[in-house]
Amino acid sequence: MGFSNSVLTISGKQEYNRGMAEFRFYHPVEVRYGDLDPQGHVNNARYLTYLEQARIAYLVHLGLWDGHSFLDIGVILADVHLVFRSPVLYGQKIRVGVRVSRLGNKSFNMDYTVQDALTGQEHASGSTVLVMYDYRQASTTPITDEWRQAIACFEDGSL
Repeated sequence: MGFSNSVLTISGKQEYNRGMAEFRFYHPVEVRYGDLDPQGHVNNARYLTYLEQARIAYLVHLGLWDGHSFLDIGVILADVHLVFRSPVLYGQKIRVGVRVSRLGNKSFNMDYTVQDALTGQEHASGSTVLVMYDYRQASTTPITDEWRQAIACFEDGSL
């Protein structure tokens, strides 16, 4: 197995693997028996939960949320897109890569990759739009300088 310019080579076969080159944060996810559908693979609705788990872990990792009050998290999900590539099975070790790809005035985009943690094979990819939101005032707010700096610094200044 070798890595070269976002291409993963396994057993002589090259596959495009954007996850290895673009994602700086990964969150491990345990595939639970209750995540499975009657076909024996992870139900498509569970992927949204996996993305949410990874998104929250990313915010905690960057120090943008302390993990206590959900009224203080400061973001609300506005849009989500998922692309399914191959099934995830019970017992499979997976990880979710997360990155911020755009910072606007009040909203930002996050990209995701759901991968086999051992091989890097991408099982799904997705994107979300999150809006800064004050739950106490029930209104949108601008992205703070603190959030911009933390995200830009972590994402290597690429935003």
